[in-house]
Amino acid sequence: MGHAHAHHHGHGHAPQATAALGMAFLLNAAFTVVEAAGGWWSGSMAVMGDALHDLGDCLVLGLAWYLQRLSQRGRDAAYSYGYGRYAMLGGWLAAWVLIAGAVGLIIATAPRMLDPVMPRTGPMLAIAVFGLAMNALAAWKLHHGRSLNERGAYLHLLEDVLGWAAVLVGAVVIRYTGWAVVDPLLSMGIALFILVNAVRTLRQGTAILMQREPEQMDAGTVRDALLAVPGVRGVHDQHAWSLDGTNTVLTVHLVVDGGDAEALLRVKALARTALHGLGIHHATIEIERPGEACELIHH
Repeated sequence: MGHAHAHHHGHGHAPQATAALGMAFLLNAAFTVVEAAGGWWSGSMAVMGDALHDLGDCLVLGLAWYLQRLSQRGRDAAYSYGYGRYAMLGGWLAAWVLIAGAVGLIIATAPRMLDPVMPRTGPMLAIAVFGLAMNALAAWKLHHGRSLNERGAYLHLLEDVLGWAAVLVGAVVIRYTGWAVVDPLLSMGIALFILVNAVRTLRQGTAILMQREPEQMDAGTVRDALLAVPGVRGVHDQHAWSLDGTNTVLTVHLVVDGGDAEALLRVKALARTALHGLGIHHATIEIERPGEACELIHH
């Protein structure tokens, strides 16, 4: 009988997100060069591990920055929903980069645990303090991010902050105890922490790409809200998915009691209001009469 469309994509946050990602990328890239030199100078496996991690983060942040800019494009003939999903693609790809880096770090660190080498704790302490400050600043730039892209980049930077805090504590312990094995143990701990969180991010991104029901949305609650709209007798063929981890899309068929065009428009308006209240950003509603055959094509 008809369709109703509710559109709200929340692009107002996009320019700020792009600027924040750009700043985080530039800070991280500048520091990675200093960090790699400091790791070589100190002979610390933990510092070199964080340098490798930050190099991966540079790639991740650069990609996230580019994809965030791309996601701001409007709809066109090729992308009828717009380019918003490109923003979450950065976070998904970032997870793969971090998983590969974490596995490589574990492989490189394992021999050092059996035969630890004493690092130079002076340079190790200096680079740890500098690393903690730089990554904390970059993470702060992204801590208000809402998209999967921003959350993925923020997670990587937060991991760096925690990693450098651990390196700083480890450098102090090594300096005053002489326990060289603390260095590879720190490196292994950082790698395992990165691996666990990267797998979690990968699962979230894969769920979005496979159009899984958004975790923050309850299908039963949506159905009950629509059935509570005056005049709605039935709800079926309800589907919901997320464009980018932030914007939710829904299509649904409503069986509505007889009425004129004005009454049907009123039902649609009430249904849109109910869906907006549940965080549905784009809704397509098909209206059907009682007894009308709803033919769905199944493959």
